[in-house]
Amino acid sequence: MTLRTAVIVDVRPTDAGGKLDSKIVSWLRGIGLRQVRLVCGLTMFAYIFSHFFNHALGNYSYPLMETWLRFHVWWWRIPAVNFALYTAAAIHLSLGIWALYQRRHFRYTAIEVTQLLLGLSIPFLVASHLGVTWLGSVLFGRDPLNYATPLFAYWVNRPHMVAVQFVLMTVAWIHGCIGIYFWLRLKPFFKWAAPFLLAVAVLLPPLAMSGTHRGAFEVAQLMKSPPGWRAENFKPTPPAQRTVIDDITLFYFPIFYGGAIVLALMARSARSLFERRRGSITVSYPYRKVRVPRGLSLLETSLRFNIPHASVCGGRARCSTCRVRVVSDNATLPLPSGREAFVLARVGASGNSSIRLACQLKPHADVAVIPVLPADIGADFVRNRNRVNIGEERYVVSMFVDMRGSTKLAELRLPFDTVFLINRFLEAASQAVVDAGGQPNQFVGDGLLALFGLDTDRETACRQAIRASALVASNVDRMNREFASELPEPIKFGIGIHAGEVIIGDIGFRDHAVFTAVGDAVNVAARLQDMTKALNCVVVVSEEVCESAGIRSDALSRKEVEIRGRDNSMIVYAVADAVLLGRLLDEQARSENSEAAATAFRVSEPEQSVRS
Repeated sequence: MTLRTAVIVDVRPTDAGGKLDSKIVSWLRGIGLRQVRLVCGLTMFAYIFSHFFNHALGNYSYPLMETWLRFHVWWWRIPAVNFALYTAAAIHLSLGIWALYQRRHFRYTAIEVTQLLLGLSIPFLVASHLGVTWLGSVLFGRDPLNYATPLFAYWVNRPHMVAVQFVLMTVAWIHGCIGIYFWLRLKPFFKWAAPFLLAVAVLLPPLAMSGTHRGAFEVAQLMKSPPGWRAENFKPTPPAQRTVIDDITLFYFPIFYGGAIVLALMARSARSLFERRRGSITVSYPYRKVRVPRGLSLLETSLRFNIPHASVCGGRARCSTCRVRVVSDNATLPLPSGREAFVLARVGASGNSSIRLACQLKPHADVAVIPVLPADIGADFVRNRNRVNIGEERYVVSMFVDMRGSTKLAELRLPFDTVFLINRFLEAASQAVVDAGGQPNQFVGDGLLALFGLDTDRETACRQAIRASALVASNVDRMNREFASELPEPIKFGIGIHAGEVIIGDIGFRDHAVFTAVGDAVNVAARLQDMTKALNCVVVVSEEVCESAGIRSDALSRKEVEIRGRDNSMIVYAVADAVLLGRLLDEQARSENSEAAATAFRVSEPEQSVRS
C-alpha cells in the first residue's frame, strides 16, 4: 500500500490584502462620467495655470518669460503628457455636450449658469489661439518656441486680438475655478484653505494680463533694435497659411461645434417625446404626489416640481445629501450603479437597501420616498463628514446617572455656582463613561444617559457599563474631596443599568436632531435609576447585565421588583457601593485569566510528552 501525503497551501490573500483589494475595486466601481470629466478638467486647468504663471513672469522681464517657456514647452510636449492633455480636452468637451443632453431640467443656480455659459463659449474663443499654434504645427510644421511672434503679432499687427485673448483668459480661468470650487468645497480642508485658494484665483489672471502687456512692450522695443534680433525671433504666419487656419478656426469649427450643441438639444426633445409615449410613473413624497415620465431621477423630479430636496453637490453624486428612504416596494427599483454604491458605502448606508441616492435613482415604476436630510443643509455638513443615523435595531446597554439634591443645592447658591457644580458632576460622570468605553449620549438637567455596545459585542458592553459605574463613584468621590469646604454635604448620585434591543438613530427636528436610543430597555434603565432612592442604594443593575458581564451575583443583593409600564416583574441587584462592582469585575477577569493559563498548560503537557 502506498501512502500519499497531500500538502495544502493556503494562497488566499491576507485580511489586510483582501481589504485593500476590496477598497481598490470599490473605488474603481465608483468612477463615473462625472469623475472622468473632473480629471480631464483638472488636467487642462494645470496647463492653464502653468500658462498663466508664465505670463505673470512678464511683470519681471521678457527674458524671464522666455526662460520659463522652455520648461513649460518641455513638460507639456512629453509624448505621454501631450497625449493626456489633448485627450483630456477632447473628452471634457464631449462630456460637456453629453451632460447638456442628459440634463433633464434647466433650474440652475446662478453659479451653475455662469459655469455653463462660460464653458460653452471657451471653444469659440480658444479656436483662434490654438489655430495659430496647434494647426500651424500640425499642418505646416511651424514651431515658434518664443513669445515674440504672438506678442508682436497681437499687440502691434492685430490689436483686437488682445481683447480676445484677455477675454479667453478670464473665461477659461473662471470656468475652471468654479469647477474646482464645486469639487473642493466638500473637502474637510476647504474651510481653512479657501482664503489662500481665493487669493490665487483673484490675483493670478490680472498678473498674467499685466505680465503679457509688459512683455509685449519689451518685444516692441526689441523689434526696433538691429534687424538681426527681429529676423531671428519674429516668424509671422504667411498669408496663405493664415487663410487656411482662419477658414478652419473661424468658419468650419464654429459650424461643427454649434451643430453639436444643436444636435444635443434636438436629441433632448426627441428623448422627451419618446419618454412621454412610454408612459409615466407616480413619485410619492411625504406631502405630495407627482406624475413624471420614466427615466427621470428622483432629484430631477424634485427640481422639476419645486419640491425642496437637499443636494449640496448639485446632483453630481459626490455629497450623498440627496439620499432618500424608499418606503414602497424597492424590489422593482434598478440596482445601484457603481458610483451610487460607492457613495452610499462611504457614508455608511450601503447596508440598508431602502436608502438610495436621489440623483442616481431612476425608477421604472411607482415609488414612494422620504428625503433623509433637511433640504436646507449646506456644504459644511459634508465637509465635517457628518453621518446621519437613519435608524437600526441593536443590543445596547443603557446607563442613567442622576445627581441627587441639585434642587436643594440651587436654593443655597448663586445660579453660576449651581451650574458650575452640575457641569463638574456631569464631567466626572461623562469621563467615567468614556474611560470605560461607552458614549455619553444625552444630558437632561443634572442627569446623563450613556450608551454602551454601539461598536462592541454584548458581553463587552455589559462589562463596560459596570466598570463605568465604579469609575463614576471614584470620580464623584474625588470631586467631593475637592469641594469639601464649599459643600454642606457630599454630592450623591444614583445609577440604573439595563440592556436590550433598542432603536438607535437621529431623533429631532432639523438642526435640533440628536443621536440617541429609543426602546423599552432605555425606559427600564431610567426606572432603575429612580428605584435607587426607594432601595436606598447607589446602583441598581438588571440581572441580564450581570449575567452577560459574567460577575458573581452571590455578592450582591438580589431583588424582584415591579417596573412601571411593564406587566412582568424582573430581577435586579441593588448595590450600595459602586466600587464593589469594579472589584467583582477584576475578580472575574483574574478568574478567566487563570482558567486560560490552566487550559494552555493542559494542552502543552501532551506536546511536551510527545517531544520527550
